[in-house]
Order: sequence, then structure tokens, then C-alpha cells
Amino acid sequence: MIPGGGQPNMQQLLQQAQKMQQDLANAQEELARTEVDGQAGGGLVKATVTGAGELRALKIDPKAVDLESASVEETVETLADLVVAAVQAANENAQQLQQQKLGPLAQGLGGGGSGIPGLPF
Repeated sequence: MIPGGGQPNMQQLLQQAQKMQQDLANAQEELARTEVDGQAGGGLVKATVTGAGELRALKIDPKAVDLESASVEETVETLADLVVAAVQAANENAQQLQQQKLGPLAQGLGGGGSGIPGLPF
């Protein structure tokens, strides 16, 4: 029962819920198709992930592998650190995109800042 003694229109509530569910599915599909980048080492390593966080590409500039100025072990360690940093940066950009696309839908579903179980915010 709603305040004032009236009954909620169940058909209307169901239609609204279905529309919100469809909007959420559409936003998730768009996130899965959208690619965002992250980089490290001044662009020596670039990672591309989808808005859903799936790693799609990793590009390493040959300048990142400088065997003349460091030992092989140091070069490999540095390169690994750059890859991790680039992927983390790309994932942070993906999370921002998720909040842009899904945040308004979460508020419409009653998330209002507390988040919805299963969504990353």
C-alpha cells in the first residue's frame, strides 16, 4: 500500500522494472563493445581493455626493452612493472566508464550511492 490509501499499479511497476532491466542490459552490451586505454612509462606500454574490463590489446614500444643500459633481469622486471601499471590504468578508465554508463541506472534502481550487489559501484 502506498501513502494516501491507494494501491500501486502493479502492471505499471512491472513495465518500469522491465524497461530498467532492458536499459541495464543495453548499457552492459555497450560497455562490452567500448574500448578504453591505459598507459605507463610515458606511453612505452599501452593496454586496451573493454568497458567491462576485458584485456583486448597490449602494445610494448621496443624502447621499453633496453638491454644496453641494464641487465636482462632489471629490464624484464621493469617491463613487467610497466605492463601491470598500464593494465591497472586501463582498468581504472574502464571503471570510470562503468560508473558513467551504469551509475544513473543504479540510482534508478534504488542504488542511490549504496550500490547494487553485483555491480562495481
